[in-house]
Order: sequence, then C-alpha cells, then structure tokens
Amino acid sequence: MKKLLFFLFLLVFSFSFSQKVSSSILNKEQIKQREVDGLSDFPIYKAYEYQDKGGVYELVLCENQNNISKKDILNTKIQAICGMNDHGGFLEKWRINDLTENIQAETTIWFWTKYCSTKDLDGDGYIEPVIVYGTRDENSDIRRVKIITVYKNQKYVIRAVECDLDYCRSFKKDKNWNSLPQKIKMYVDNLVAKIRKEQGLLLKDG
Repeated sequence: MKKLLFFLFLLVFSFSFSQKVSSSILNKEQIKQREVDGLSDFPIYKAYEYQDKGGVYELVLCENQNNISKKDILNTKIQAICGMNDHGGFLEKWRINDLTENIQAETTIWFWTKYCSTKDLDGDGYIEPVIVYGTRDENSDIRRVKIITVYKNQKYVIRAVECDLDYCRSFKKDKNWNSLPQKIKMYVDNLVAKIRKEQGLLLKDG
C-alpha cells in the first residue's frame, strides 16, 4: 500500500511539475496587457506567446515601416525579440536584427510569418522557434531569404541569396548546423522544400 501511495505521489508530482507546451498569436489588447509593445523602437508586426518546460515566453516581430506609399509599406529594418515572462517583467533571452543591403539593391525586408513557427520540433518539451524573413529589390524580386532556428537559446541560420546568375546565387547553412537534433533538421529541410515549391525559388548554391 505504501509503495502504491508513493508511486501515486510521484505521478502527481511529475504531472504538476511538467509544463504544457502551447503557443498562440497575441492580439492588440493582449500585446498591451503583456506590456511588450515598448520592447522595440519599431511597430510590432506580429506577437506570439508560448509556454514550455522553461516557462512562458513572448516573441515579438517588429518592422520599422520606414517608407509608406499608397500601395506599399517598405521596411528597411526588422527586429525579433524573445523574452521570458518573469514575475510581471520581461527577461530578454535572444534577439535578431537585420536590415536591407545596398549591395543587393534591396528596397524592403519583411518577416515571412507564413513560414515562421513556434513548435516543439523534437518532442523534448521545449519550443524551438523558427524565424523566416526575406528581402526584395526594386523589381519586387526576392533577393535574400534567412531561416533562423533557435535551439536552447542558440541560433542556427540558413542564408540564401537568389540570383538569375550562378555566380551570385548561394545557399549556406551555419557550421554548427549538424549539431541540431535530427528531427529539427528534417523539419527545416522540409520547410526549405516547401518555400521552393510555393514561391518558385531556387534556394541553392550556383
């Protein structure tokens, strides 16, 4: 009987100690309630809240909306900030900054939220955010694509440059890429294939 009670105690304890893995997109009112709208100098394009074994996190994707015309909003800078909700405060864990490049004749940079995700990719109880963004030139052609996977607060980056000519086209993974768990690498490889198919991109070396 004592062994049974002890087993039940351990079961209840482990269940209560574990955190549910979940993710949601915050609306404007929730963004104000979490007080994350002042984290960046740029307007928030989209904000996520996710929870895993590590706690509750807020992730904001911000674009500076530098040039606004009747048809388009052109961003020259973007910023992604992720932090932990810590007793009503905000403890920053990591951030991403990027901007348009003159050498690529880029006119705008934006978060490709269709391909971003906040999921537990390897089933370890922790969420591994995947951030995707791209740039366009004055002809609205896609120039650069970046795919950033965050695993244990470390960034693993894929950098791609699109070009009609072989010599100026590239597709590079960080040197530490192979240290990622296999399930995460498979997810991102499938994501790359999906972007190629849906957007008609090459995403490969010349």
